[in-house]
Amino acid sequence: MAQYPINMHVQPVIEPFLDLETNTISYVVTDPDTASCAVIDSVMDIDYAAGRITYEHADEIIAYIKKHDLNLEWLIETHVHADHLSAAPYIQSKLGGKIGIGDQITTVQETFGKVFNEGTEFQRDGSQFDRLFKDGDTYQIGGMTAFAMHTPGHTPACMVHVIGDAAFVGDTLFMPDGGSARADFPGGDAGELYDSIQKVLALPDDMRLFMCHDYGPDGRDIMWETTVAEEKAENIHVGKGKSREAFIQFREARDATLDVPKLILPSLQVNMRAGDVPTTEDGKPMLKVPVNAI
Repeated sequence: MAQYPINMHVQPVIEPFLDLETNTISYVVTDPDTASCAVIDSVMDIDYAAGRITYEHADEIIAYIKKHDLNLEWLIETHVHADHLSAAPYIQSKLGGKIGIGDQITTVQETFGKVFNEGTEFQRDGSQFDRLFKDGDTYQIGGMTAFAMHTPGHTPACMVHVIGDAAFVGDTLFMPDGGSARADFPGGDAGELYDSIQKVLALPDDMRLFMCHDYGPDGRDIMWETTVAEEKAENIHVGKGKSREAFIQFREARDATLDVPKLILPSLQVNMRAGDVPTTEDGKPMLKVPVNAI
């Protein structure tokens, strides 16, 4: 872990925002010394059946940032989500900041550019984003140094972002009783996911881990914070030293039983564009429904 600038003495202020429609937790992460902040994994609201997009969840985040007189520097996407739409460009239009994602977004854009028949006008070079992170890249949130860890497996572009004593794991891990994310989307790989989880579990035991999703297994309340030590000891998919082979066998068998996320088609089209809704030639927002393609 020497290549990562871990600083457990830095303790960012973390405010979660739960979207119950998608079981997504977004975060405002603030440097208490400078009032600079980042937003991680924001949500844009969609009524898919009605084709209607609104911004209630994003407006809550904006109101919080304004209330506390914070300076928004970053809008971080841990990966191209398949279960909710990003509100990053909407928040950016109100508060500024740079939108960042892992540099393997280009792989995702290439794959789904074909699925959605996007044509040559759709750029597959990640240029829709302000920053493409490579493994080990650092960036500043006020006086705090954050860094990105490449954690593929769920998707090729997944990144865990570590800020002081807190790590935002995206879909790489769930709460200990939730296990791990699926690895059967195009570009996903159960073996890579296991390896990525081991990178996370090699962080200090008292590193706080913040989930992007929680589904309240067995009816418990929604939760989003745990630690590396708790995951190593209790995670039902990888805890107690489960082997790579056993994880792959379990993960692939389980994934074969899972339904496709209900918002996967709009989410992928929007999120591979950094949160922008695709438009027709005359500029009208429009989503596609490819048939038998996923």
